[in-house]
Amino acid sequence: MSPALESLRREFGGAIIEPGAAEYASASRSLLASGSPVCVLRPESVEDVQAGVRFGAGAGLVLSVRGGGHSFAGFGTNDGGVVIDLSDLADVEIIDGSRHLVRIGGGATWGQVAAALAPHGLAISSGDTKSVGVGGLTLSGGIGWKVRKYGLALDSMVAAELVTANGDLVRASAQENPELFWAIRGGGGNFGIVTAFEFAAHPTTDVWYGKISFPAPEAASVLQGWAEYLRTAPEELTSIVNLANPFTGGPEAPVEIHVAFDGDDPQLAANVLDPIRRLGTVIDDDVAPTPYADTLVDGVTPPPGVRLVTRSAFVDKESVSEVLQILAEVGASARPPVIAVRGLGGAVSRIPGDATAYAHRQAELMIMTTVGGPEPVVEAAGPALDEIWGRLAPHVNGAYANFLAAAGEEDVAAIYPPETYQRLAAVKRRYDPGNLFARNHNVRPE
Repeated sequence: MSPALESLRREFGGAIIEPGAAEYASASRSLLASGSPVCVLRPESVEDVQAGVRFGAGAGLVLSVRGGGHSFAGFGTNDGGVVIDLSDLADVEIIDGSRHLVRIGGGATWGQVAAALAPHGLAISSGDTKSVGVGGLTLSGGIGWKVRKYGLALDSMVAAELVTANGDLVRASAQENPELFWAIRGGGGNFGIVTAFEFAAHPTTDVWYGKISFPAPEAASVLQGWAEYLRTAPEELTSIVNLANPFTGGPEAPVEIHVAFDGDDPQLAANVLDPIRRLGTVIDDDVAPTPYADTLVDGVTPPPGVRLVTRSAFVDKESVSEVLQILAEVGASARPPVIAVRGLGGAVSRIPGDATAYAHRQAELMIMTTVGGPEPVVEAAGPALDEIWGRLAPHVNGAYANFLAAAGEEDVAAIYPPETYQRLAAVKRRYDPGNLFARNHNVRPE
């Protein structure tokens, strides 16, 4: 390793952080996982990324790529390998004002992007957390507060530049390497390290944003009414329901319907949101005009020793009623997981299922459960969680990679239907035949 590292130092312009360095403890950890890599590389240029990839491949080391570091599966670090931390490649630049084209560094976070675009009255449909990385979120989907109006984050991507396993820099778009462009829109980090994205932003105003809360005993009727209303609600409305929050009462926690109406007209907002207010007994309502950039919240970093386990799945129209009934019952049970239900449809569903590697276009809902705590607590919750998902299994399908803590073969198969997986594997064989980029929901080249 020493000769290889010495050679890297001569061509690498960024920081090389090794064990014993003052920064190593923080640099070796991602937000949701600990690791002990041989070194953490922080490139300052595309050439640095290329050098880092060649170093990792040449040394035969496990390679982790870190953007925002929010991976529930802990992909942003490892033991005994190399981590390429892209945080210094975070520039946000409007490159074509007339078409609202924005170039974003591969290490930028969505908070940085929203803040940079706000003075220009622009936005990109992204996630809902400031510190989440543009790369990790976009490459696997991107479900946020404008998803029903403007689609997934990856639907606004028009091009990307990425360093492949042999260290080459490749551009992917509808015109250049189109099959690679198809693959990186949903295929995760399997094909290289994206050093820059190009997105088509859209003009934005303030949005009506906040939560409308109802008593826990009304969960079943509120959930059913909410889902039914979303089928006819304007696409300017995006909404998420949270229940069983342990910090606000667990099974007695209010049912929180979080809303974002994409527009600043108060009368239009009232017309769209009042049907939600009529779903039950409103006990809290803080919806107000909000700059879009402020709808992104600060991410919560769990303390050391606390593990988060997330599971997710999609729900098609015919199963919505059954799934919501089960979730209402689970939310009222003793020690339930945190439950979140996200409304989809709209712009997401108008794109053909095979147009990108994100294949779950026709789902009406995406559901997620989260259990957190020290390892013994998480392990003890496992059997009950398995039972819940056993009840849900006949009524749900697939999985959303960004809300999935596991990365086994069953998980990968849930993310990628067989036809999608086979097409991804063909792209993988071309650009990463040795499976260097395996720290992800991995598509194997063979």
